[in-house]
Amino acid sequence: MLRLVILAMLLAFSGIGTYTGKVIKITDGDTIVVLNRSKEQIKIRLEGIDCPESHQEYGEKAKQAIAGLCFGKEVEIRKSGTDRYGRTLAFIYVGDVCVNKQLIIQGMAWHYKKYNKDPELARLEAEAKQNKVGLWSQPYPIAPWDFRR
Repeated sequence: MLRLVILAMLLAFSGIGTYTGKVIKITDGDTIVVLNRSKEQIKIRLEGIDCPESHQEYGEKAKQAIAGLCFGKEVEIRKSGTDRYGRTLAFIYVGDVCVNKQLIIQGMAWHYKKYNKDPELARLEAEAKQNKVGLWSQPYPIAPWDFRR
């Protein structure tokens, strides 16, 4: 029992955990705003992915894709940390569907390898590339981190 209490304290201190909320805003392809049970608005950056910028090719399509997956829905937020801008980093689930993974599968996002080493996200990106899905149908897609420079 003491171990569970210590684990709960460590998770609370680290800011990592799972909770639910309703998606009330789509900022862009990889950032949403969730209203939690305490009626707080939490800005969430999807862990492990990077979508095209809004004024970049496929940027608006990525925003539409994430809206179709989760806007107005109750989601499970699996927080993995906080980014340098204070946003919650998390994997978002609608039922059993991981929104982060779906965006890669649909060819609407890159696996953000600089900040995430998840082999499954890398595999999903490779499959989307091979199948020329979404942004991978372009002859020379530009990664958002390169586009921002």
